[in-house]
Amino acid sequence: MADFLGFMKQAAELKSKMEAMQAELENLEVEGASGGGLVAVRLSGKGEMRAVNIDETLIKPSEKEIVQDLILAAHTDARRKADALLQEKMNAVTGGLPLPPGMKLF
Repeated sequence: MADFLGFMKQAAELKSKMEAMQAELENLEVEGASGGGLVAVRLSGKGEMRAVNIDETLIKPSEKEIVQDLILAAHTDARRKADALLQEKMNAVTGGLPLPPGMKLF
């Protein structure tokens, strides 16, 4: 019975840490760039796009498709960084143990 109570205490502590991480992820930001820095996007730790910055040299009607592709590439770069940051933080909280199926951060 003591093992079960210890397990429940650990589960409650993990839940508390996960909730704290949720709040921290909301405040974290990562930036991804493409085109040598001509286009940059900023995402929250949860992957929500917060800002897009496009260099003025790209604002030409004839280059619309290029700008669109660069924005997509910058978003992909930022999202990859956010996922890596999330994985790093999860490993710190769970000691490297994977989350049980169905348990997600967001």
